[in-house]
Amino acid sequence: MASQGTYSRLDEKSSGGVVPRNDDKTRTKPEDYSSEGVTDNDVLVLPGSDYQILTVLTVIATAVRLFRIYQPSSVVFDEVHFGGFASKYIKGRFFMDVHPPLAKLLLTLAGWLAGFDGNFDFKDIGKDYVEPGVPYVAMRLLPAICGILTVPCIFLTLKAAGCRTVTASLGAGLIIFENGLLTQARLILLDSPLIIFTAFTAFAWTSFTNQHEQGPERAFDPNWWFWLVATGLGLGATVSVKWVGLFTIAWVGSLTALQMWILLGDSKTVTPRLWFKHLFARVFCLIVIPVTFYLSMFAIHFVCLVNPGEGDGFMSSEFQATLNSKSMQDVPADVILGSRISIRHHNTQGGYLHSHNHMYPTGSKQQQITLYPHKDDNNLFLVENQTQPEGLEGPIAGHLAWDTLAPTFVEDGTTIKLYHLNTNRRLHSHDVRPPVSEADWQNEVSAYGYDGFEGDANDLFRVEIVKSLSDGAVAKKRLRTIETKFRLVHLMTGCSLFSHKVKLPDWGFEQQETTCAKGGTLPNSVWYVESNEHPQLGADAEKANYKHPGFLSKFWELQRVMWRTNAGLVDSHAWDSRPPSWPLLQRGINFWGKNHRQIYLIGNPVIWWTSTVAIAVYLVFKALAVLRWQRGFRDYDSITFKRFDYEIGTSVLGWAFHYFPFYLMQRQLFLHHYFPALYFAILALCQIYDFLIGRIGRLGLSKRPAVGLVGAVVFLALSIVAFSVYAPLSYGNVWTKDSCKKAKLLDTWDFDCNAFYSDLSQYASQSIATNAAETSKPVVPEADVPPRAKGEKVEAPPQQQQQQQQQEVLQEAPPPVSEAQSFVTPLPDAGRIIKQEERVEYRDQDGNLLDEEQVKALEGQDVEFKTRYETRTRLVDGSGNEIGLEEGMASIAPPHPDAEGRNPETAGGAQAGADEANNQPATADAGEDIAKEAVVEKKNDGKGKPKPASEGNQATR
Repeated sequence: MASQGTYSRLDEKSSGGVVPRNDDKTRTKPEDYSSEGVTDNDVLVLPGSDYQILTVLTVIATAVRLFRIYQPSSVVFDEVHFGGFASKYIKGRFFMDVHPPLAKLLLTLAGWLAGFDGNFDFKDIGKDYVEPGVPYVAMRLLPAICGILTVPCIFLTLKAAGCRTVTASLGAGLIIFENGLLTQARLILLDSPLIIFTAFTAFAWTSFTNQHEQGPERAFDPNWWFWLVATGLGLGATVSVKWVGLFTIAWVGSLTALQMWILLGDSKTVTPRLWFKHLFARVFCLIVIPVTFYLSMFAIHFVCLVNPGEGDGFMSSEFQATLNSKSMQDVPADVILGSRISIRHHNTQGGYLHSHNHMYPTGSKQQQITLYPHKDDNNLFLVENQTQPEGLEGPIAGHLAWDTLAPTFVEDGTTIKLYHLNTNRRLHSHDVRPPVSEADWQNEVSAYGYDGFEGDANDLFRVEIVKSLSDGAVAKKRLRTIETKFRLVHLMTGCSLFSHKVKLPDWGFEQQETTCAKGGTLPNSVWYVESNEHPQLGADAEKANYKHPGFLSKFWELQRVMWRTNAGLVDSHAWDSRPPSWPLLQRGINFWGKNHRQIYLIGNPVIWWTSTVAIAVYLVFKALAVLRWQRGFRDYDSITFKRFDYEIGTSVLGWAFHYFPFYLMQRQLFLHHYFPALYFAILALCQIYDFLIGRIGRLGLSKRPAVGLVGAVVFLALSIVAFSVYAPLSYGNVWTKDSCKKAKLLDTWDFDCNAFYSDLSQYASQSIATNAAETSKPVVPEADVPPRAKGEKVEAPPQQQQQQQQQEVLQEAPPPVSEAQSFVTPLPDAGRIIKQEERVEYRDQDGNLLDEEQVKALEGQDVEFKTRYETRTRLVDGSGNEIGLEEGMASIAPPHPDAEGRNPETAGGAQAGADEANNQPATADAGEDIAKEAVVEKKNDGKGKPKPASEGNQATR
């Protein structure tokens, strides 16, 4: 017992619990920075019974996570992206992703160790793994192992926080039976690695905090250093999986700042020299180590990706030149009249001025001028003077007239013509609106003329060197390869050659639009010469080439592109959701559907909602505590009160840092973005329970440990029941329509109950092993079947008008189809489309269907109606009775662009590797251009509406 006038906390019992603390207000407070009510919770010296319990829990977690991990045996949701990245790593093909590389590297390592050769492309949801022999189970084992390790991690974290073994076991059980975490841990996705590294960081920081709070005698001892270094490694790993790790860094950083503030107030034991020692230790471990770890992951990333790929179009020309076969030979530095040159757009990084023998369908109907991302003979132009050179017998005719003449430099202000070598036409502009961006400030640019035609005044452009962007004194005076950045100003109209993030329709092969802009801002009207040759510029001519960027230059460029692309993911997605809906679990994500089974990402409602209640309880407690403190109450004199505030507050702060920043994001968001916050919410829930059953003396439960044990068992049992109810959606198991409908507690849970059979006996003929072996291709009818689940979802308008198109298919008996395409709903052989019908439905912001009276009552009120188009397919027999959807007919979630950003591919007769490159969004902020282009977008609502050049998913032909 504690002596009179002092306070001490008794040792833990063998069960791992802690006896109630003495809240005697006459105790003597510590004279140093140590915290009251804290003892050594070293998880490395737990009782043997705790390790036995931990082992049992880990075995259970293993069984739950690995159960039928082989199903489904086809590509599921974002496995399209992250499995595809593994293929590209193995092939060494450069790609651009908005997430850092650690988790993708680990997935690749797992596949490579299992014999994956990278030849499978993971291109479509539903694409079969078995027939091509993809070691998908081995790749799924990596996230599964991460999910398993999260269980001992939360157990040890709660023990390090001073919780009883029963509470730590409860926390581990909640992680085991959380359906959402289970679903993510069974697929080739990044969230399970993110959660384990977040959990490890929380565990290491909690252990370090326990060492720190014991006072000066524990400072800088081996345990203190071990947990501080472990925290730094955890932070580095977390942020190397996803930038969500920045929120974890902010959480640890804020608590570190609090520690340093408390150390600053200890004038008796902490000298200025010692304070700076604490500071430098934390700077090294919590900043230097994470940054070094993060940089090392990108170093490995660059070492692996040495070949050109579909992502190199996002990067600058200098960056691309570091890739195999992308490097450029030295070329003559000076551009002279008669030079054969290729011209690149400065702002969109990678687009060449290009023309081909295809005409505009409207406007002048002259030959197209575009921006094309690949090296191609159609990118070559010859520089001509505005007049032909004079010879002994008069002007020398032809575009090759300058080949035998002395070099004439192209200086600032020179008027030139650009002759397209492959089609014998010249770059041309006139007062005609472009076919896509039909704005008054834009003129069409075309290629005009024929062989032997000397051109006209509309072919003349003046070279204006942009001195602020050009490199070197000579490059500011005359045109030089790579070094000079310049504008081409049309002599007759005063507009500047211009390109922007708008791509042409199919008739333009979805290449980037090029126009002549009146008053075009600098970023989008700046060009430079990349290749240059001339008969008069021999081997002894001065040469130029790209500067070879070092690691840090490539690193910073990639970070900027990742940030810009991530911020650009603002388009609506069929399964996205917003932060206010996450704590209440209002909507999930449809991952996969086939064989009357479905995988739908949904959390365990018992765990999800109680953890949200726990957060609310603490927030109410904190608000009341602050009010009472302001009114002079001395609640904080109680050790239990202070420890409750600090320990629970630490977890709630972690929840807040991982939740509220999403409110600031305009990009696409999904339910899985809440998982790190959910982990902290579960920690807070367990800590509150621990205080209730044993650390708040007035409740008397500390003297009745059986009550706390029974409460934990009952709560865990309820969680297991809820887990089992939704397990068919997590595992993709058999289910019935009735069971599904009973489990749908909220109308906003939009998993499709009609996809399941009415009776389990109907699944008897469909064994999972047989389904896994099916590899035949889907049967697609000749009729055009619109893609399903591609409707645009408008987020949270006050009211929503939903227009749905339905197709009815008549068939005798629906034979099963083996594999589903990701966006095409296959119909059986016997099926034929007999009718298409259109229906308008009105729904509110929560998805609830409104009847005519409700809609009529809303008319005239301050509400907003937005349209969402959606295509649905249903089967009916000859009598008009609806038949359940067969394989491939279930609602299959389309892939979202979270992984690769908006990364288009273009093709059209380029070199062999061209099908893997892609356009790149603009890299400079051009506010004036954006404002002008907004006007264009409003005027183009039909088929001719310009599409951003960075938004294509398939190669153009």
